[in-house]
Amino acid sequence: MAGLLVPSSSALLPSRFPSSSSSSKLSPLVSSISSTSGQIYGRKFNGGGIGNLIKKGRSQFHFSVKNVATEINPAEAKKRAKESQRPVYPFAAIVGQDEMKLCLLLNVIDPKIGGVMIMGDRGTGKSTTVRSLVDLLPEIKVVAGDPFNSDPEDPESMGVEVRESVLNGEKLEIVTTKINMVDLPLGATEDRVCGTIDIEKALTEGVKAFEPGLLAKANRGILYVDEVNLLDDHLVDVLLDSAASGWNTVEREGISISHPARFILIGSGNPEEGELRPQLLDRFGMHAQVGTVRDAELRVKIVEERARFDQNPKEFRTTYNVDQDKLQEQITAARKILSSVKVDRDLCVKISKVCAELNVDGLRGDIVTNRAARALAALKGRDRVTPEDIATVIPNCLRHRLRKDPLESIDSGLLVIEKFYEVFG
Repeated sequence: MAGLLVPSSSALLPSRFPSSSSSSKLSPLVSSISSTSGQIYGRKFNGGGIGNLIKKGRSQFHFSVKNVATEINPAEAKKRAKESQRPVYPFAAIVGQDEMKLCLLLNVIDPKIGGVMIMGDRGTGKSTTVRSLVDLLPEIKVVAGDPFNSDPEDPESMGVEVRESVLNGEKLEIVTTKINMVDLPLGATEDRVCGTIDIEKALTEGVKAFEPGLLAKANRGILYVDEVNLLDDHLVDVLLDSAASGWNTVEREGISISHPARFILIGSGNPEEGELRPQLLDRFGMHAQVGTVRDAELRVKIVEERARFDQNPKEFRTTYNVDQDKLQEQITAARKILSSVKVDRDLCVKISKVCAELNVDGLRGDIVTNRAARALAALKGRDRVTPEDIATVIPNCLRHRLRKDPLESIDSGLLVIEKFYEVFG
């Protein structure tokens, strides 16, 4: 159809919505349109398109088209899509809770830190802060139309089909999109999380008909679990397997399908509602404790800011545009220089000595502390880690890895700080 432009679904929809499901709904309609003739729901059409519908016989129609669609600038389409989203509270407007905000920012700068576990009182803004991170997430390169957000430059983050295309020398269409943030509901089924295989289609047509789940959408993005301590044990096992291997495998009736599932795991919860299993707790790179603000003036400010947001979200977000842009630029700059940030060997030795004297199981604490310190130095625009950087992040990296003493009343973070100053002098 001459002059008919069908904009890409990924350009019109917000990045947090999966493009795969959208494209599957649009493709039958798009494929049914041709320049001369075609068929819509079993009825043939000829000529231009929609308008001046004239019945001819029982099933044939003639129509003519005038300006069905106009070309949309991709940048403008993204802007429109962003404006149509549900308004999110700006990250820069969060008052207090510096420890939680820092842990989240460091994980955005270096996803290999391994995520954040946020525990604190009810109504302290845990979920609001995590979801406000969406505006600050940087853009990444992905293979167009791939449901797993495959990285065109990293074979380890590619789906099987994309990897085969690369091996066959096929040219990939590459687009940039914002990092996904996927919410994992507490009531989600295992099939919804892992994905499902259409056994009937596999047997009749001989193809692996796979419907991707939440883990596929979260690949190279963020998987957020609110009230993570209330998550069903079988879903905890699924998360543990994926977090350990970076891959998700679905097996049904002798058919097995695997896809990459590397994500930043962010969880939040109230410690009064129960503790996490140690295996899952250890999978979180950092641990942030959130307390209720006690200062009356600060509480009033939080209430007033929230009231302004509820009254006019768009205008409220506009007042923080400069701060948001500045923070986003800072994150982008930190990601660029992260690979050049160095940690002196004597500091690495002291970090490991702190871990050893605190009887931290495994080496994950050593690795995460080094990575978090490098990310903090990059956030501050430096290429070398200082003892102050380590002192800032080491309680969050080791607090949840210490063995629990039921008779111990002192906070675990204070134990880590005491040991840090003892070793570092």
